[in-house]
Amino acid sequence: MQNTTRTLSILKCLQEKSDEQHPLSTNQILKHLESCDIKSNRRTISSDIKLLIDCGIDIVEVKSKQNLYFVGERHFELPELKLLIDAVQASRFLTIKRSRALINKLLNFASPYQAKDLRNGLYFDQKTKPKNETVYITVDLLLRAISLKKRVSFLYYDYAPDKKKSYKHNRRKYEFSPWAFLWNNDHYYAIGHSEVHEKTITFRVDRIASPKLVDIDAVPQPKDFNLSIYAKSVFQMYDGPMTDVTLKCENHMMKTIIDRFGESVNTAIADPEHFYAKVNVSASKTFYGWIFGMDGAIEIAEPLEAVDEYKAMLGRAR
Repeated sequence: MQNTTRTLSILKCLQEKSDEQHPLSTNQILKHLESCDIKSNRRTISSDIKLLIDCGIDIVEVKSKQNLYFVGERHFELPELKLLIDAVQASRFLTIKRSRALINKLLNFASPYQAKDLRNGLYFDQKTKPKNETVYITVDLLLRAISLKKRVSFLYYDYAPDKKKSYKHNRRKYEFSPWAFLWNNDHYYAIGHSEVHEKTITFRVDRIASPKLVDIDAVPQPKDFNLSIYAKSVFQMYDGPMTDVTLKCENHMMKTIIDRFGESVNTAIADPEHFYAKVNVSASKTFYGWIFGMDGAIEIAEPLEAVDEYKAMLGRAR
């Protein structure tokens, strides 16, 4: 038992106090064990570290007058932790309190030196962070409902002009069969079947109030349901019949076209200042609104029906 405690203490010491830039010497490990009232010596430390390596722990040994050790591969590499922490920090779905708690948990996967560097770049935008602290409870309940294949009921709200909550459906509770979650534009959505709407629909999780698990079997997700296609129809510009459209774009808009339609988008040079992009979209108000927002840098070249409809929409907007 004592040997097991000593080996695990060495592992904990290396995980919490070492990294590639800050390896620990045998003397430093001995001092740590002494502080924990664990007896050891150089020979036992060497054998314990060999045992940990044999068990698959990535401990790197630097041969020198006094050998140095550090944990090599961790659960998350430093760039991975940075990306995760930045996502939590920027999320408009998580409150500042929840964001800080989650980031602190992520920092436990880094060495103390790495954690210090990662903390230095933290900044929370007070204006965009929500104040709704019940979101975690809502997510937990929806996950349980998905696991149990049960329905949930809840109130759903928006905001009135006076910034007060305005409950939808005359405060009548929605009955909902959740199937999946989707993150879009820094908001979190639950996707499933709504009894009120009698169809597949999305609800913003942070706008759900008073959720409860209902002991009624959920409406099953259709076998042909495609989350990717559904997400495009709801959140992008595919909310109607699809049609092929050719766009004439100024050269500097290539990054915008790729961001919207992907790197495989079909393009061709039009002239020294422009290129054509052939895309498959729904020629809808959402699409035309996106074109209008480009301020002339992207124009509809064909088909003629889409050009005429766009001009008519502009005329109605005057």
